[in-house]
Amino acid sequence: MIEVEHLSKIYGSTPAIEDVTFSVAPGEILGFLGPNGAGKTTTMRILSGYLPASQGTAKVAGFEVHEHSMQVRQRIGYLPETPPLYPEMTVEGFLNFVAQIKGVSAGDRASRITLALQKCNLLEKRKTLIRKLSKGFRQRVGIAQAIVHDPPVIILDEPTVGLDPRQIIDVRNLIKQLANDHTVILSTHILPEVSMTCDRIAIINRGRVVATNTPESLMEQLVGGSGYELEIAGNSLAIQQCLKRVKGVKYVEEMRIENMPEHRIKVRVVAESNTEPGHAIAVALVQNGVKLYEMRRVQASLEDVFLELTTEEKPVDPTESETVETEIPASASANVNSEETAPSSTPSQIPESTEDAE
Repeated sequence: MIEVEHLSKIYGSTPAIEDVTFSVAPGEILGFLGPNGAGKTTTMRILSGYLPASQGTAKVAGFEVHEHSMQVRQRIGYLPETPPLYPEMTVEGFLNFVAQIKGVSAGDRASRITLALQKCNLLEKRKTLIRKLSKGFRQRVGIAQAIVHDPPVIILDEPTVGLDPRQIIDVRNLIKQLANDHTVILSTHILPEVSMTCDRIAIINRGRVVATNTPESLMEQLVGGSGYELEIAGNSLAIQQCLKRVKGVKYVEEMRIENMPEHRIKVRVVAESNTEPGHAIAVALVQNGVKLYEMRRVQASLEDVFLELTTEEKPVDPTESETVETEIPASASANVNSEETAPSSTPSQIPESTEDAE
């Protein structure tokens, strides 16, 4: 349904995206994942015909985006990060206006509008002014305008940004339902949206696609080492330096945990592939006088895959755990212990920054 080959967009001498290649099958939800500034929006704008590429090709439903831009626009529904709404129009009036612009015939217009309202659960709001809607319902109206002309492809750019948890769940379920009738590209920097919604993932970093596969395959291929979650008493920086010297340890990160006992911290460790440094970690801590209260084996998450591909340091997320060692006697001296260090943030979503050239 969508084929992108060696796509580049260059501003002066600066590439916004470079040699981007991926494909999306009919009925598939592809998560286009990357940090802000990676090139997601640039790619989506090229696919939707709003921005010309500098190099490469992109095809939608067999039509080359640059050569057949009108045919492509008829076959794509696009929701930008900020929905293009008119607050003083009713929901139904706005969808009628959009349907006219998108070339829906007068005879088909009413049925198409009703179908879009049904899919987005907006029938009860059809006569409501858009300015009176909550942000969650406005986002639904934005999705409705993207599907009112019944396109085979839908591109959603950050559709859950700014929504509360209940609204996020509603939009997530709506996206899954849309895949029954449409091919969907979900562009986002929010990891849970991808893992809970998408069939496959394309990860873009610094303008290049660095991996494409199912979430499960990416986790299996890219995060092959064991992971551990430790509860420790002591100075965070000193403990991390101690752990990084253990053979087989790939990355160490302090976790943010609420209501931790005083002077205790939690640390997560990811090991090199095909290594099991758990025993060596425990020995190193005890030899350095660190009080180790708990040590768990943990499995990798999509966050680990993302960090593996987009940063130099790669933590592991404790999504599932199995206790492998517990309480080490507190009689060990506190060579590494000192004043409590405030925990740093464990990212649940990718940090925001300004997106270059987007």
